Amino acid sequence: MSVQEKVKSMLIWGFILWLIGYIAGFILFFVVPKAYIGWVITPFATILTIWVLIKKIKRPELMCYFGTGLVWMLMAIALDYLCIVKLLKTGTSYYKPDVLLYYVLTFVLPPVVGYWKYKNESPKAKLF
Repeated sequence: MSVQEKVKSMLIWGFILWLIGYIAGFILFFVVPKAYIGWVITPFATILTIWVLIKKIKRPELMCYFGTGLVWMLMAIALDYLCIVKLLKTGTSYYKPDVLLYYVLTFVLPPVVGYWKYKNESPKAKLF
C-alpha cells in the first residue's frame, strides 16, 4: 500500500467514524435526553474505532498511529465545529465533558491500538 493510499484510507476512515457518530447523534436526539447523547454514543463509538484500527488501518511505524490520532482529532474538531456548532447553532454549549472525552479518545486510541498491534501482531514493524 502506497503512502497516498494510506493517507486516503486514514482520511476516509476518520470521516466515516465521525459521520457514524454524527448520524447516531441525530437518531438518539429523539430517544435520549440531549445531555446524555454523547455518553450513550461513546462506548459504541470506542468499540467501532478500535475495530477499525485493528482491521482497517495499517501503519509501518508506531509513530504513524500518533499521526492518525492527531489527524482524526483535528478532523473531528473541525467537522463538529462546522456541522454542529455553526450549522445547528449550538454555540459553545456543545463543548461538554462527553465531547472533550470524545476528542481525547479520538487522539489516544490510534497510538494505543497501534502499540498493541506492534507488540502482538507485527514483530518487524518499527517502534519509531
